Amino acid sequence: MDPTLAAVLGGVIGAALALLSFGALMLSERSQHKIPVSPEPIVPTGVATVLSVLRSSAVVMGPEDQVLQASAPAHVLGIVRGERLVADELLEMVRAVRRDGEIRQRDLEIVRGRLGATQYVSARVAPLGSQLVLVLVEDRTRERRIDAIRRDFTVNVSHELKTPIGALILLAEAVSEASDDPVAVQRFSGRMRIEASRLSRLVKEIIELSRLQGDDPLENPGPVDISAVVEQAVDRCRVDAEDREINLVVKTDPALEVMGSEDQLAIAIGNLVENAVNYSPDGTRVAVAAHPIGDLVEITVSDQGVGIPSSDLERIFERFYRVDRARSRETGGTGLGLSIVKHIASIHGGDVRVWSVQGQGSTFTVRLPLRLDPATGQPTDSTIQEEPALDLTPTPSEHTAKEAAS
Repeated sequence: MDPTLAAVLGGVIGAALALLSFGALMLSERSQHKIPVSPEPIVPTGVATVLSVLRSSAVVMGPEDQVLQASAPAHVLGIVRGERLVADELLEMVRAVRRDGEIRQRDLEIVRGRLGATQYVSARVAPLGSQLVLVLVEDRTRERRIDAIRRDFTVNVSHELKTPIGALILLAEAVSEASDDPVAVQRFSGRMRIEASRLSRLVKEIIELSRLQGDDPLENPGPVDISAVVEQAVDRCRVDAEDREINLVVKTDPALEVMGSEDQLAIAIGNLVENAVNYSPDGTRVAVAAHPIGDLVEITVSDQGVGIPSSDLERIFERFYRVDRARSRETGGTGLGLSIVKHIASIHGGDVRVWSVQGQGSTFTVRLPLRLDPATGQPTDSTIQEEPALDLTPTPSEHTAKEAAS
């Protein structure tokens, strides 16, 4: 071969090899810097963010009935456990939506927990893409409970109003028929006044309870002297107590103050004192005391009356509930007094408790937060000391009165 031609061919081959090596090097560098393509996410981007801001319980279900995404309220409500939907009714709706792609909405009752508590929910299930299903659940338990309370309240009010109204109608007819008998007219008119008074009191307490029912905060709370409240409550029942020789014993600290409404607190404590007097035998004692316990004030009303059966203790604060209906009719009780006490204590940031033994008496305790000094954050009088409870041990004459009453 010609040496010149050989040199040219060698140069061409060398150049080709150099180009091939450079190309291979460039391809290698590109492959190292290439960003791998991630697979398309099962749950669309942004869905998790949307679920996190929803107030309702939200769940994204996958094609195999697995939970792919769930909001925090869904876990709190208890409809999601791990990667599965625990409510069978919801799972049936999910499968139906996956089959035909139509949105479904139903009201369901879901049994939750070992105790079998029933929750009422409104569920809406809709397709999310081609394979996913979105479940939205609203808890309606509280609304259902409030509706039931309103219905019961309406029924009870209707029943309670019917009794005195019916009595007034009958008494009016009796007065008309006995127009020529002054003694009978006097007797029937006296009964009419009693029933009218009972009706007026019932309407007043219904209005008061309706106003307190929402547990709304007080509009213009102010400092309330507990001694003044107790004095008003006791004065309300002093005449009836004296007529029956019931000794009203009062022991309060003049430095005790709370924030709230003096009128409402006087109504609450007055209801307790009135009940204590009404359900106590003649010649016994009713004690009203107020003393501090830490940053609270406890107002106790104790009697030596008939007491409350243990089976009724949990229900005595319900509206229109009466332990002894016959005794309530005699005393003019409406069954709303203790419910009003409970609501007034609640809107003042406190509570009411009861201790009772049948045949030995009862003690009702209202606990309220003491008024704090804005500068120190402590009760207004730091020198207040706890007062000993009043001694309600029956005297010999009271033992005799109890035996006579029994």
